[in-house]
Amino acid sequence: MDKRYTALTLQQQLELRRQAVEDVLAHPEWRLPHAIRHLKKTMRLTTAELAKLSGVAFRTLQDIEQERSDGSVQTMSRIFAVLGLKLGVVRSASDQGGPSGEIAPGKAPVD
Repeated sequence: MDKRYTALTLQQQLELRRQAVEDVLAHPEWRLPHAIRHLKKTMRLTTAELAKLSGVAFRTLQDIEQERSDGSVQTMSRIFAVLGLKLGVVRSASDQGGPSGEIAPGKAPVD
């Protein structure tokens, strides 16, 4: 745990984890670096601690947080797996296309 904070009981740590997950799920508009920074801060973890927990290199995690790298799908999955989350694909709110590749009005097909 980040040394700037006092030690927490297991119950308090679990509550912080629950809150961090709820916050990220409540804000699907957050980009991945923002979500990771929020999770780390809410759970009171340093970058080194989150890197160790997730099995991701410190420098890789640091680059993702500072938006110097997007990170691979595998890397992002490892980071979110620390919280029991899975990285997935969802239709964006701005996407008006229907199922099976229908083109939304006003959108041209991409070759």
